[in-house]
Amino acid sequence: MAGAVVAVAGIRAFSGVVGPVFLALMLTVAVQPLGNWLQRKGAPRSIAVVATLTTVNLVLLGLVAALVLSIGQLATLLPDYADKADQLVADVQSWLGGLNIGSDQVNTALSNIDLGKAVGLLDDILRGLLGVFSNLFFIVALLLFMAVDASSFGERMRAVAYARPDMAYAFSSFASGTRSYLIVSTVFGLIVAVIDAGALWAMGIPLPILWGLLSFITNYIPNIGFVVGLIPPALIALLQGGPMLMLWVIVVYSVINVIIQSVIQPKFVGDAVGLSVTLTFLSLVFWGWVLGALGALLAIPMTLLVKALLLDIDPTTRWANALISGSPPTAEDLATAEQEAAERAAALHEEAESEVEDAAEDASPTSG
Repeated sequence: MAGAVVAVAGIRAFSGVVGPVFLALMLTVAVQPLGNWLQRKGAPRSIAVVATLTTVNLVLLGLVAALVLSIGQLATLLPDYADKADQLVADVQSWLGGLNIGSDQVNTALSNIDLGKAVGLLDDILRGLLGVFSNLFFIVALLLFMAVDASSFGERMRAVAYARPDMAYAFSSFASGTRSYLIVSTVFGLIVAVIDAGALWAMGIPLPILWGLLSFITNYIPNIGFVVGLIPPALIALLQGGPMLMLWVIVVYSVINVIIQSVIQPKFVGDAVGLSVTLTFLSLVFWGWVLGALGALLAIPMTLLVKALLLDIDPTTRWANALISGSPPTAEDLATAEQEAAERAAALHEEAESEVEDAAEDASPTSG
């Protein structure tokens, strides 16, 4: 237990390094099937490495470029929105006074509300999101080295499987689970982003592409990603068209995201990663605390890695998967568990008999 506490403290202390390293690892795992496919088709290993590295870098650079351009556009609008925020607070104070329900406490509270600071906070949030990719050179360098190593990962895992088949199974389980999670989250994230951006454009909200991009990124944050992606466009809608427009944004976002992200997507994610909803939320809280914003984005893959190292790597601890799985074990899973239990019991019985025989031989008098 003490070792785990020290390890977590160390990861948190060096989160600025650990986070980008794991992001590069996750991206390498995600695109490695492309390199494997090219090698199976007869392409040289060097070509496979270049292809996978180019694919990842294009995605990263495109994402960063879109964020930079959108945040630049937002920065030009923020001064106007800060003035509108102050005017909105003044209108609310006047409205409450006209209804004769304004008290000194209410007026004091409203006077302390500075939506201009909230708009500035919005800019800080988006810049912090961009800061996740601020170590781009470091991440690209890591991707280069990892892509070179990953090109021979299959041969390495076959060698490991001969000596430690359980370890090979654990790492393979982590890789397949991470790929499945990323595929599901990316597909649904694109769907949500396109629908959200289209709805915001139809309602006249500025920068719909930025908010659609934010919806796509926050889709990788389990459970609360939808709320994080909703707050900025709702705030802009309040300043742009008043409370009614903000209400429409909240309603439209809620309908779209609840149907897709809360009803449809969790089914696919649960099947892909084998984690319960409770564990998924706790993973978000824990890794967000340890690694910050990047930890929230990588919560599921990080948990899959811990699961592989602590549970999947040891057959005697795999029973815990039934407790943390997103769905109850099937009849096939129960049959497999019973068979493994019977095999372990038989092995323990044989080991006990062997120890008894050895003890009997040691206790028998030697013939002279």
